[in-house]
Amino acid sequence: MVQTGRVNDATLAALDRLDVLRSALESVPLPLPTAAADAAREARAAAVRQIDDYVGPRIGDLEAPLLAVVGGSTGAGKSTLVNALVGLPVTRTGVIRPTTRQPILLHAPGDAAWFASTRILPGLARVRGAVRDAPAQQAGEDPDAGQIGSVVLVADERVPQDLAILDAPDVDSIADENRALAAQLLAAADLWLFATTANRYADAVPWRLLDDAASRDITVGIVLNRVPPGAEDEVEADLRQMLAARGLASAPVFVIAESTLDERGMLPADAAEGVRAWLAAIAGDRAERARVAGRTLAGAVGRLAATAAAIADARDEQLAVARDLRETVLGAHDDAADRIGDATRDGVLLRGEVLARWQDFVGTSDVFRTLESWFSRTRDRVTAWFQGRPAPPIEVEHEIETGLHAVMLDEAGRAASDAWARVRHSAVGRALTDGADLAHPSPDVSEHAARLVREWQQALVELIGEQAAGKRTKARVMSLGLNVITVALMVVVFASTGGLTGGELAIAGGSAVVGQKLLETIFGEDAVRRLAAQARDDLDARVHALLREQAGRWDALLAPVEAGADGETLREAARRLEAAMAEVAAGGAGIGAVPGDGPQEPLR
Repeated sequence: MVQTGRVNDATLAALDRLDVLRSALESVPLPLPTAAADAAREARAAAVRQIDDYVGPRIGDLEAPLLAVVGGSTGAGKSTLVNALVGLPVTRTGVIRPTTRQPILLHAPGDAAWFASTRILPGLARVRGAVRDAPAQQAGEDPDAGQIGSVVLVADERVPQDLAILDAPDVDSIADENRALAAQLLAAADLWLFATTANRYADAVPWRLLDDAASRDITVGIVLNRVPPGAEDEVEADLRQMLAARGLASAPVFVIAESTLDERGMLPADAAEGVRAWLAAIAGDRAERARVAGRTLAGAVGRLAATAAAIADARDEQLAVARDLRETVLGAHDDAADRIGDATRDGVLLRGEVLARWQDFVGTSDVFRTLESWFSRTRDRVTAWFQGRPAPPIEVEHEIETGLHAVMLDEAGRAASDAWARVRHSAVGRALTDGADLAHPSPDVSEHAARLVREWQQALVELIGEQAAGKRTKARVMSLGLNVITVALMVVVFASTGGLTGGELAIAGGSAVVGQKLLETIFGEDAVRRLAAQARDDLDARVHALLREQAGRWDALLAPVEAGADGETLREAARRLEAAMAEVAAGGAGIGAVPGDGPQEPLR
């Protein structure tokens, strides 16, 4: 980078803070179609571009040559004005629109290095041009893409040292790329020359641009073109009144009377003398150049901070929507987990085959009497009964596994369907899920549910083993078998009987009593309550984990929204940049504090 200005610690700190803000802007994803998203994405792109095109280079050197951008709406005479400033037709003029599709940057020969490098506008290729007694505009009405994305550099001694002039495309061009390029160039300017006409100065498009200039506090000169003879005072007075009402009372107004152009499309030689003199006065005074640069830079940084705040609000909106959508998904799956919990509490899992196998295992009232006798007299008799049964507890265990597995599969499917429907109830949710397939549980959910049941049963075995630490208790457990004790514990866990009626209620209730009495005889009443509570809590936790795992499939859609900087990170980065720029201003650093070196000759 060509650099002659002072770079002190305050300037370096400001550049570091600017880099932090730029990184924060780039790391803010705004993928959801929320209310502020489109505007925020455009603002973010413009902010990053302005940091690269103007703010960073200008902070790095406040004494670099100024860039004056000539802008305006279609047919305002911008190119004619630029030609008049240098006295030759260096830009294309005419009635075919757009006339300016490849911007031309005019600079003094001694400033060539400043603009040939990518110090400013790094995204535009450089094309070297030359002043001829004919238009230098190469793009024409239908230029190729390479020409649109480039800037023609023309060195000429008629341009004052330390101030370049750039002819920008129409701000209201019919070509989208032209309008975008015009906005980019104006955002990279140290000062604006805004061209309008006596017929169109009150139009909305120019004033949107001038309002932007006022909000950025950029130095702007107004060129009122094609004013009919005799109407100069009236039109100028009206325009000045409008400028004052918009906060631009100090903007100079240059009136160019309606004139007949010569065969080269040129205005009379003295038509733009006032504009030439104004630019030369700025270019020739070092302190004035620094003041203009510092003023525009301060305005640009203030605008960046405001833009960052607006983007931060949009980012917070996206995060809030993503959070709501995630809670919606989790809510649907948590509801399913709760329903599974209810199904394991209300006796439903002891219906049908489970209840039949359990009753086969426990027996009829004779078994009750046998168990009562065992409870009161001897363990050996009941042990012999259990060990002598023709159907081992494995059948009961299998039926419980099957029932629990089926309940989990049903609820996993319902959770996926509910989450899908709830998310897609909103337009944002529909956009988020476009092309996704999350309305059904994952293909491996059955396998995961089966593993859950097996692991829970194994955990029950381990829990019983821990509880049977004493020799006597361990002997009792081993005499009956871990399977018997495990099945009895599962029946106790599932036998709240809230979902059973009539005969089922009586049978299941009585059967659960047998299991509970069996466990109490071995472990004691308090221990059985603890075992049942631990077993239930463990099952609930595993079920919730399974459903949360299913909900986690939405991470592929939601995680990209939630990743990156949040709104407060942006706001803090902007505040730190403003504080750093205040330090730069307080230290002088070329902002209006450099002694003048006298006026320069006007453009010739």
